[in-house]
Amino acid sequence: MAARTLALKMRSSSIALVALVAGLATAGESTANERADAVATPYPAEYWALRDVISNVEVSPDGERLALMRIPTRDGNPVIEVYDTANLAREPLRVNAEPMEIEWLSWVNDDFILFGARQKVRDIIEGFNQGVYELKLGILDVAEKEVDEFGEPGKVGIASLLPGEPNKVVLSVLPPGDKKNEGAQLEERFLPRDYYEYDLKKGTRKLLITGKPALATVRFDAEGNPWLATGFDFATKEFVYYHRPVGTKKWQEFRRRHEDDFETFSVVGFDVDDRKLFYVVAYNGHDKRGLWELNIETGEMTAIYRRSDVNIWNVFGHSNSWTEPNRIAGVTYFKDRYHREFFDEVEAATYRQLEDIIPYAWSLSITSRSRDGLTLTVRNVGPRDPGTYYLFKDGRLESVGSAQPLLESEALADVRYISYKARDGKTIPAFLTVPNGEPPFPLVVMPHGGPYVAETVTYHKWAQMLANNGYLVLQPQYRGSTNFGLEFYKSAFIEGSEAGYKMQDDKDDGALHLVKEGLTTKDRMAMVGWSYGGYAAGVAAARTPQIYQCVAAGAAVFDPIMQVNYYRFRIRGTGKIEQLATWDGGVSPLEMAEKVNVPMLIIHGSVDQRVPPDHVRKYLKRLDDLGKPYEYLELEGADHFGDTLFYDHQLQFFTTLLDFLANDCGPGGL
Repeated sequence: MAARTLALKMRSSSIALVALVAGLATAGESTANERADAVATPYPAEYWALRDVISNVEVSPDGERLALMRIPTRDGNPVIEVYDTANLAREPLRVNAEPMEIEWLSWVNDDFILFGARQKVRDIIEGFNQGVYELKLGILDVAEKEVDEFGEPGKVGIASLLPGEPNKVVLSVLPPGDKKNEGAQLEERFLPRDYYEYDLKKGTRKLLITGKPALATVRFDAEGNPWLATGFDFATKEFVYYHRPVGTKKWQEFRRRHEDDFETFSVVGFDVDDRKLFYVVAYNGHDKRGLWELNIETGEMTAIYRRSDVNIWNVFGHSNSWTEPNRIAGVTYFKDRYHREFFDEVEAATYRQLEDIIPYAWSLSITSRSRDGLTLTVRNVGPRDPGTYYLFKDGRLESVGSAQPLLESEALADVRYISYKARDGKTIPAFLTVPNGEPPFPLVVMPHGGPYVAETVTYHKWAQMLANNGYLVLQPQYRGSTNFGLEFYKSAFIEGSEAGYKMQDDKDDGALHLVKEGLTTKDRMAMVGWSYGGYAAGVAAARTPQIYQCVAAGAAVFDPIMQVNYYRFRIRGTGKIEQLATWDGGVSPLEMAEKVNVPMLIIHGSVDQRVPPDHVRKYLKRLDDLGKPYEYLELEGADHFGDTLFYDHQLQFFTTLLDFLANDCGPGGL
């Protein structure tokens, strides 16, 4: 089955959030006494093992219906529920996609909902990045209560909605095979696609553009005009950018970027009032990525928003995508939390009003809005809110529900944004989840995966679960993390691999910093990680001098050379520089196994496509040959990614991890 994403319209209009559901306006932060009481009895692992009970809450364009995804049982799959916004207590329309699992939904018009679904179709992976699921698109006709599916598995996506023609969408279709790729290995986003206009009611489609490597990916505006394309020039090894003025048929080249260039150049939108002005996210000669305005006629770039501390992340659109589908409302960045800088004063005022009335407001987003602007859905997520959805209609704000309804805000933990000095003087940012209670606490260092990604901790289930059980959790943004500028990112690999070396020091130095601060003690520290974080835990298990009492390594890259060989000849450009420099010269946990000197818990999914199970099998055999003790948990049917960790997987994992930390982590447990 299937689904897709909206891009629809609305004029900027003020909204007054006046009459509120009782209690929302006066709900305050928890008191110190409430937080102290909440630490007494940790939640059982069964509470944390639940997947999000509700998600994808959206209102229809006419404001009369509200759709969401709900997981009705602890081990069930999501169903779509459609409610009457005038009375959420009425019995909803319920639709499932059995035997497929619904993954997302989005309104297309007043009656149609597009959705995406997947199904497990094999029991073993077909190699690196070749998983066990296939995908489909589907459409739900709410008025007729009918469901249809369309599109070959994994081949069809939604390129654009067409608000002016609400029964039609633009499809992107990946042709069979890779003959159009001229035998070269490119990022998937540069594999040529064909584009069709698809009539949702008739089930017919009309070819719009045939893809080729020189014009691989095409973007359309909300009127169906192709306006931006990217391709690849094999002769010069350059990515090429084209634009097509509205009303013309000719593509015009306006930018080239060599595949070895670490510059970011991402066109994220255009000025709806002046189509010759494009919005671009780029470094443009600076260390921190900023938002720039590019005059497509002159080539001049003008800074719109830049920061000296962190990169900007992206732009965001107007909250009413039905009447303002292409209008950019502001820019986002994250540091201590997600931040929005608004270009639209009315949008800013709307968000401020919502922040004033929603309990534990932290990271708010308006997830959908009706055409007239008067009905909207809102999501809040933060350290003390796992994700709560609200409906605003007829001047009233009503809670739709929580993603994790068994967890109370008072029992959750605060998150602090800190920084500390690594041993070579580099400043390392970090997030600290602090248990309710008084320090010192036992510490879990939890490095993120990637490693070359950006992480901002809002609500982090694993960190909150550990904090609920009394553990202080440090999530260091070690060198190589991508939010803190080009130099910080490249310092992890340009001068030689730092995987297992300075990147590892950054994590250990964060733990020792917390000892100095009196928040933990030297004999009560552990490392827990997944993916690259699991690799880091594997390295930590064999370090000397040893600062940890134990490690837990999940989905870990134990053999870096085997990992890089999966894609050594399939990547190019900066990705190849980054990956080969990291793994070819980094520390190998497999080769260091004889130096393991602390208890280990090792976890791996049986169908992990990103870090195939051969990694853990080789590592366990090596530990067995050396007579090293360990505890191993295999998650049957789990892939590498969080959305394949179902209730039973999480219950097994969390129960085992908490028991290991409490009882087997060093003498007497952590």
